[in-house]
Amino acid sequence: MPRFFQKQSIMTNHTDRSGRHVFPLILLTVAGFTFNTSELIPIGLLTDISADFGITEARAGLLITVYAWVVAMMSLPLMLLFAKWDYRRLMMWVIGVFFFSHIGSVISTGYYTLMASRIGVALAHSLFWAIAPAMAVAVTPPEKRATALSTLVAGGGIALIAGLPLGRILGLIAGWRATLGVLGLLAGLVWLGLRFRFPSLPQPDRSESRRAMLSSLVHCRPLLMIYLMTAVIVTGHYTGYSYIEPFMARVAGMASSAITFTLALFGVAGLLGSYIMSRWFMRYPRRLILGSCFGLPLTMLLILPLTDIHPLLLCAVCILWGMAMTIFNISFQNEIVTLFPSDSAVPMSFYSGIFNLGIGAGAFVGGLAVDHGFIDEIGYIGGVIALCAATYCFFFYMPLRRESPAPVSEVSNHSA
Repeated sequence: MPRFFQKQSIMTNHTDRSGRHVFPLILLTVAGFTFNTSELIPIGLLTDISADFGITEARAGLLITVYAWVVAMMSLPLMLLFAKWDYRRLMMWVIGVFFFSHIGSVISTGYYTLMASRIGVALAHSLFWAIAPAMAVAVTPPEKRATALSTLVAGGGIALIAGLPLGRILGLIAGWRATLGVLGLLAGLVWLGLRFRFPSLPQPDRSESRRAMLSSLVHCRPLLMIYLMTAVIVTGHYTGYSYIEPFMARVAGMASSAITFTLALFGVAGLLGSYIMSRWFMRYPRRLILGSCFGLPLTMLLILPLTDIHPLLLCAVCILWGMAMTIFNISFQNEIVTLFPSDSAVPMSFYSGIFNLGIGAGAFVGGLAVDHGFIDEIGYIGGVIALCAATYCFFFYMPLRRESPAPVSEVSNHSA
């Protein structure tokens, strides 16, 4: 059991330490920002999309659910299908599919054509987050692996602080189609950067080791625990977060500008969480893992009571909520890369799929709650779900982690 935490050789870096890794890492971060903004944008424009098509907010929320479930189902199959492709070449195809799918969203004539184009974006997303962490590690000096992962995930935080609120503002002014069109154009710029300024990154040869890799995944108890906690805690998070916009409008009675500002606070919190991870995770990994696991349900359980006191308190709790989610996400990505440093693409594709399974399940559960008149209680519902995962982490995962002869944080430092 502890053997999963022993040192392993990490993927060979294809860049030196002279700083040439900076632009490729920035490019991946911008791509992460674009993908996360596209995934999240229906949350900020849920009311606008539902009004445009004359449907309920819960039905519009199915755009989030179906998107996430496509990613969950297709991440591993697509990763295995393209396992021999050069990372750069594969990423260019991923960005290309993303670009043309957004064009399809802009010209969609109805709910189902929009859904079809969003499925195309989801297929691209399925591969992006399966290979992007491995690419970030490969182009970065070994001792900066945690920083590279934090930088990549920070793109998601910037999507929250800038992408989601700015996309919402643009959508309110020019329509939600304009927002999706701008995201498509940004993807086109990323594609050009990949074409002319990104190094070739051959994937590790898996022709003989794929079966052994899958076998090691199945028998790796820490990894299976990570997957289980991720599925449950993300389900809880997105039960509340998917419908936070109508919650703030209906329950908190907040103005449109205040809602946009509060959504931006999630992004600020994401950046703070990324900073905390890059600064202190190697020193206090257990504290940050447990803090994020319990911080998520705690903040969600507080959103309704604090909203009843004063809506401004909702803004404050959203900062803690966003920080907890970011720290949780980066922590467990780092755990996975530590467990499989020589080839993390396959286990990361599982992680991406399970994460999106949780997104879809959370949006679905939240939609049921909203449809049945429980929008006030979405924080309670999501918080209880997430609390189950936090309790499991405390009683089962953390003791297993302590049994390791070398803590994960130490292995990270040595094998990095």
